[in-house]
Amino acid sequence: MGSTVLAAAEEIAMEPPEALHSSTVFVYSDRSMPNVHIPIQAIKGRGISHAQPHRFLRDAREAFDDGWGALDQRALAQGEAPPPATEVTWEDCRSAITKNDSPDIGFHLGLNPYRGCEHGCVYCYARPTHSYLNLSPGLDFETKLIAKRNIAAVLMRELASPRHVPGLLAIGTVTDAYQPVERELRLMRDVLQVLAEARHPLAIVTKGSGVERDIDLLAPMAAQGLAAVYVTVTTLDAKLARILEPRAAAPHRRLRTIRPLAEAGIPVGVSVAPQIPFINEDMEQVLEAAWEAGASRAFYTVLRLPWELGPMFRQWLDLHYPDRAARVMARVQEMRGGKDYDADFAQRMKGAGIWADLIRQRFDKACRRLGYNQEREPLDTSQFKPQ
Repeated sequence: MGSTVLAAAEEIAMEPPEALHSSTVFVYSDRSMPNVHIPIQAIKGRGISHAQPHRFLRDAREAFDDGWGALDQRALAQGEAPPPATEVTWEDCRSAITKNDSPDIGFHLGLNPYRGCEHGCVYCYARPTHSYLNLSPGLDFETKLIAKRNIAAVLMRELASPRHVPGLLAIGTVTDAYQPVERELRLMRDVLQVLAEARHPLAIVTKGSGVERDIDLLAPMAAQGLAAVYVTVTTLDAKLARILEPRAAAPHRRLRTIRPLAEAGIPVGVSVAPQIPFINEDMEQVLEAAWEAGASRAFYTVLRLPWELGPMFRQWLDLHYPDRAARVMARVQEMRGGKDYDADFAQRMKGAGIWADLIRQRFDKACRRLGYNQEREPLDTSQFKPQ
């Protein structure tokens, strides 16, 4: 006999690890109950419309229509209610620099001032990291943020350690350091000041126009071969960007960010990632617009759907592109050996198969035509002087 685990009438909010509590669930037999389609609704200004259960939960909860109209009333109330507000929790981090030995990544040092990202990009492969906090990789990832308030001080201590070996420090490769809350919290500004004083090389990947605020720090570092910035422009279609990356800067604003960075002498590249079959099909136009704005380097990846991201992306497709959802996932799986995702280092970034080859050929051809360099900006580690 199968069973469906249901939440009580109201959603039970997930708490951070320090405030965990037990919750009550009700289990009903579904032996005689037919499958009922529960409609989903988009939330204005948010990428994911629900609190996707994370993979560490013991019990999975799903909505169920009992025929009394409760779901219709709830949907109506959600439509009238304002979108969920962003909450920020302070964290005193124990480390600032993360390390990896992945052979398919061109750096082994990383730094991220925030956990979670208000940009709300539907495709973000970092969403499942919120599961480790006992939070949903869905709505919680973009509404419940963790800010590492002492990250600059911890970074200074780590750079001063005799065990630290300078190398390219990649910032924003997990969550965006220039997401909206950075305007007030200024954690990234503090990090840059520490790195500038230590003459430590860094590369930033961002969708945020807030990086322009820090040109005064980045330009002198760039003149010494210590800094580069990569701006992600997934599409030029503003309507698509609004539902794909709801709180990131608009495409035209990101292009406008490239120009002052380049004019200040900062090496600027463009990321046209991720490439999603039948969704963002204007790669060549993006590369051309970014080149005209001043970008000189370019890279891309294809869509990655690890862990909980697979079902969330499928729901997003059903909501916004029901006419092509099956075609999109068929091509995604074609690039992943028949699965939603394959973590194999040899293909997780670019995929494999005919469709992946087609995307690669389009990218290579456009880069050759425009003059892009596909190699990362070489940065100097010899000037490092810990404070």
